[in-house]
Parts: sequence; structure tokens; C-alpha cells
Amino acid sequence: MNWLSLLDYAAVFIFALTGALAASRAQLDIIGFVFMATLTAVGGGTFRDLMLDRDPVFWIAHPENIAIACLAAILVFFTAHFVESRARLMLWLDALALGVAASAGVAVALEMRFDWPIVLIMGVMTGTFGGLMRDVVANQVPMVLRQGELYVSAAFGGAVAAIGLDMFSGSSLMTFGGCVLTTFVLRAGSILFGWRLPVYKSRPPSA
Repeated sequence: MNWLSLLDYAAVFIFALTGALAASRAQLDIIGFVFMATLTAVGGGTFRDLMLDRDPVFWIAHPENIAIACLAAILVFFTAHFVESRARLMLWLDALALGVAASAGVAVALEMRFDWPIVLIMGVMTGTFGGLMRDVVANQVPMVLRQGELYVSAAFGGAVAAIGLDMFSGSSLMTFGGCVLTTFVLRAGSILFGWRLPVYKSRPPSA
């Protein structure tokens, strides 16, 4: 198993857990769980593959990804009631999934030898798109739109770290591990310590 497959499998499983947890909060049936888990799990990777013209997209080329998402949905359906705070668990799983998926986006773009701007964009979009779809379908304010929080910027930081590590280390473990770690640390800092970026403040027009 190569790094890309491992990252895709991990991102699919963790993001599927968050989608299923969102379904549990909405009190959906098991089909709803599977739908939410699968949508969240493959959203970012599908966007990545379509933008980069990878044919077929990863979950069609490797349908076991759908099976992984379905298993995650079933697992959460039968165990979610044991979790004291599903919202808190979803927040932390999403932080981890964000890093893993961003790393998977970076990995594909690097493998296809795109220049660094494309690598950055693919890291950010692969990391954030699945969670965005989950939140929109669940009728929640998307995490990417929560004022000042490090979310898109966390994925961006992870992608920047991956590009730097790829240039100077040449080690896949350091490159992709560094992306996951940087993204997760930035997101965790936002969750735990309120790390924020400055936000736009409306002001009256100049006279």
C-alpha cells in the first residue's frame, strides 16, 4: 500500500465518522447515516480528482473506500449514544480528518508534478470540501465560515509545511506527516486556546 492510498483510506474513515455523528445529531435513520458518512468521506477527494482530471475518481477506482465509509456509518449508528458529547467528538475528529485529507490532496498534486500553487489549493480544498458539504446538508454553519477560526488557514498551513518539507527533506513520511501535524496543531490551537486570525470589520464609508 502506498502513501496516497493510506492517506485516502484514513481520510475517508475519519471524515465518515464525522458525517455519521452529524447524522446522529439530526436523528436520521441508518440510510441517512450512510448517506451523510459517504458524502463527507468522499467529497474532498472527489473535488480534487475532478479538478486534477484524475480518471476515474478515487472511490470509483477503489470502491473499498465506499465500504469503509459505510462501516464507519454503521459503527456510529450503534455506538453514538455512548458518547457524552457528540459535538465535541465530531469537532476533534474533524480536526484530524482535516489534516489527513489535506495531506492526501497534497500527495496527489505532488505525484502529478503540479507546481506549488496547485499543490496548495488541492491541499486546502481536499481538506475542507467534505466537511463543508456535511455542514451544509446538516443545516449547520459550515466550519469554514465560522468567524476568525483557523480552519481553511489550518489546512493552508499544513500544505505550506508539506511543500517545504518535500523540497528540503525528500521524505514522504516527513512531508505528509508534517502536513497532518501542522494542520492538526493549528486547528487544535483554535479549538482549545481560541487562536484566531483578524477578521474584516465593517466601517462607515469615507466622506
